[in-house]
Amino acid sequence: MFPAGAFITAEGGHSTENTPDEMIRMMGATRLASGPDEWRQAVREQFHKGADVIKLGSHFSAEEVKAAIAEAHELGLKVTVDAETFYVQRAVEAGADTIEHPLPRSEETIQLMAKKGVAADPTLIPYQIIFEEWGGYFESTSRRFTFSKDANLEMLKRLRKAGIKCGVGTDLILHWYRYMPAPYIRELKNFVEAGWSVPEALVAATKINSEILDMDDRLGTLQAGKLADVLVVDGRPDENLDDLAKVDLVIRDVIRWLRGPCGDSQAPSPENEGGGSLVQCKMLIFNSIDGMRGTECRGCGNGAKARQAIPWRRSRSRVKWPISTGNCLRLLRKI
Repeated sequence: MFPAGAFITAEGGHSTENTPDEMIRMMGATRLASGPDEWRQAVREQFHKGADVIKLGSHFSAEEVKAAIAEAHELGLKVTVDAETFYVQRAVEAGADTIEHPLPRSEETIQLMAKKGVAADPTLIPYQIIFEEWGGYFESTSRRFTFSKDANLEMLKRLRKAGIKCGVGTDLILHWYRYMPAPYIRELKNFVEAGWSVPEALVAATKINSEILDMDDRLGTLQAGKLADVLVVDGRPDENLDDLAKVDLVIRDVIRWLRGPCGDSQAPSPENEGGGSLVQCKMLIFNSIDGMRGTECRGCGNGAKARQAIPWRRSRSRVKWPISTGNCLRLLRKI
């Protein structure tokens, strides 16, 4: 895991919709900032708490985003920005490393991203869920533009055409990780629909993701000298992406996490108790908020054994974090 700490945005910015400032501060997931100096301070606070990357979000002025990105880079951290329309342009001009989501932007901005080597994490899947299950965005003060599932797919095609480095992510927050692995596989299929071959989509989820995280010296490919982070599946995912759900073995940092002796198990679903579930009874998924709590396979009880063997890892930014794989196929980013 590569935590970003609190999401930094301005008064009325994304994630603050219809929420009193007192509640925002109490929840701690969002850091409100106003003015270049405070945006710098907000970045320093996340660095102090051990963030591996910094995530900024519109709304922001050109001066604010420039100050935040400069501070993060001086501290050795990359910056990803959740933005849309002219805010993307401001972020790219200020030196952002990655732009999140497939939200609207001009062709001029896309070409500037390509020229400056700014990566993209398109994340079409959360918007597909929102449009299909909720009917769209409503009462949002920070999404004042028109977009759709078709427009998002077209944006991904435009990013590919421009030669922009695109990684694979899901942006599934709160309890949505319980839908895994289906949304991750669907996101890979979105890439295929936008023009990637199946093997190219897998490369985007592994090698390209490691490059975006600046961890390609340790992760992303199976090479001597890199960390032994391996996901083994029963099938041919290079031909059929659905085979990614057939997890047979997970090795992380040379440690074999879990290889269950039993056959089928419940697939992940929002109804599973305990904050997690098993894929083919081969891999335990821990609650993404509380990494020490899991769920046992109802057939073999492997959960208890796995909880006793939870390792700790040292992040690149000096701080130890408990392992938590609430997003089961997040491990794909590390192969």
